[in-house]
Amino acid sequence: MARIIDGEKMNLVGKQVKKFRTEQKMSQQQLSAKLETIAVYICRGSISRIEDQTRTVSDIELWGLAQILGKPIERFFDE
Repeated sequence: MARIIDGEKMNLVGKQVKKFRTEQKMSQQQLSAKLETIAVYICRGSISRIEDQTRTVSDIELWGLAQILGKPIERFFDE
C-alpha cells in the first residue's frame, strides 16, 4: 500500500501544534495533562515527536489538540 506521506515527515500538523502551544506559553507536559482531561492520551514524549514530525497523528488526537489549543482543525494545516 502506498503511503500518503513519503520521506521523514510523518505528519503535516506538527509545526502548527508547536506554534499554537508556545503561543499559549504551554509546556508539552501541560498540553499532555490538558488532553487527558478530555480523554485524549498523548504523553509528553509523543507530543515532542508530533512537533518534530516523526510521529503520526490520529484523527481523535488532532481533534483533541484543536480543542485544547482552541484552534479550528483546518488551521493546523496552515504553513
